[in-house]
Amino acid sequence: MSPRAGDRVLDVGCGFGLFARAIAAEAGPSGYVLGIERESAQIEEGKRLAGIDRTRTEIREGDAYDLPLRPDEWGSFDIAHARFLLEHLERPADVVAAMVRAVKPGGRVILEDDDHDALIVYPPVPDFDSLWRAYARTYEAGGRDPRIGRKLVALLAGAGAAPSRCDWPFFGSCAGAETFETIVTNCRAILTGARATIVATGGISAVDFEAGLHAYDAWRAGPGASYWYCTFWAEGVRRV
Repeated sequence: MSPRAGDRVLDVGCGFGLFARAIAAEAGPSGYVLGIERESAQIEEGKRLAGIDRTRTEIREGDAYDLPLRPDEWGSFDIAHARFLLEHLERPADVVAAMVRAVKPGGRVILEDDDHDALIVYPPVPDFDSLWRAYARTYEAGGRDPRIGRKLVALLAGAGAAPSRCDWPFFGSCAGAETFETIVTNCRAILTGARATIVATGGISAVDFEAGLHAYDAWRAGPGASYWYCTFWAEGVRRV
């Protein structure tokens, strides 16, 4: 993100505020970060975490569709940021439009999100691939977009911002790498945590769900296993 010293930053969907605190550290003592989070439990946990400098980092309860900004705060931020938020929304374009309105002319809007078609495991694991596609279908069943990542630039342009950069940060790994077990375990945990929803709305049976997990576990134990995944990142600037 690279905030400058003294930047005012809006972090939409900030969760516990961990990333907001990291941004504040980069923005320096004259910077300010306002995190917006809908879930009060996450806000309370964020407040509990050590190291929050409340003079420079504020976490405010509110909805991404109706940002809780005072009238004088609209158009006052140097950066508006959302990370892994838009994939969970039925109307992501509305939120991006509000983020553009929240920054000052020339201000930056930064989006990072998933595109669930971006995952490749090799050697091929057909049963796992079927499970992963079923997981993506649960998003569609809920009116959300599992391929929102590839659309970030178009969302910025549609909101009136001038797209300026895009990238796809790599989150993959391979057998033998220090990060491999963490990454593949996290992927498995996402699927098992969503098991009931996947079986109910993803078009896959409970038996096939378990077959996908079993095949994944066998794959991860192989010496040539590789996990290729990236997120999608885009930046736009509010037109002057």
